Amino acid sequence: MNTKIFCDIADIKTIKIYNRMSIVNGFTTNPSLMRLAGAKNYKNYSLQILKFCKTKPISFEVFADNPKEMLKQAYKINKWAKNVYVKIPVVNSKGVFMGSVIKELSNKGIKLNITAVYTFEQTKKIYKILNKKTKSIISIFAGRMADKGKDPIPIFKKSISLTKKNKKIDILWASTREAYNYIQAKQIGCNIITMPPKIINQIKSFGKSSNHMTLDTVKGFLKDSKKSKFKI
Repeated sequence: MNTKIFCDIADIKTIKIYNRMSIVNGFTTNPSLMRLAGAKNYKNYSLQILKFCKTKPISFEVFADNPKEMLKQAYKINKWAKNVYVKIPVVNSKGVFMGSVIKELSNKGIKLNITAVYTFEQTKKIYKILNKKTKSIISIFAGRMADKGKDPIPIFKKSISLTKKNKKIDILWASTREAYNYIQAKQIGCNIITMPPKIINQIKSFGKSSNHMTLDTVKGFLKDSKKSKFKI
């Protein structure tokens, strides 16, 4: 299974660098990452990114909290570029399923990234209303699940089994915590994994022997002890 790697970042300088890397197949952003990157005007900042990220898919999320406003924002975001996926949360802040929004946009042929998914039941509800001819991504938050002591693998396996016959709909491994998550995602046949730049850099060094890792670790400890001028 060829699991695509998306870079989870909103910083313009970083996206410029990773957009040139063949290992990176696309990008995901969210309002929190946009704020962290220093974006003041959401649209203008996004358009700056799209000036050089012209072909690889990139997700921009709505930040409205009611269906009517979500739809307004989604239609505007969709017009920014052909490689844009509009990110819609599975529920709003009140816990209401955004099925009406997802269904309308999907039936209009708008590429969607349904985000903040944590259960197979949510995946089923989303899949049922998606237009099967429209490209869509369902983002399941593996790392945040694991942070709370919940094994995400069973949810992924069920979700992948449900959607695998439809090549337009991808399951995405979100909130990646470590490089080994990429191996896990590949093993279960996950279509996409999104991760921060630091973890992408770690994946680039896959294949290093155990002897090399031991030496690198020991050398690192030795280097730091010399810098600190430790004495016993």
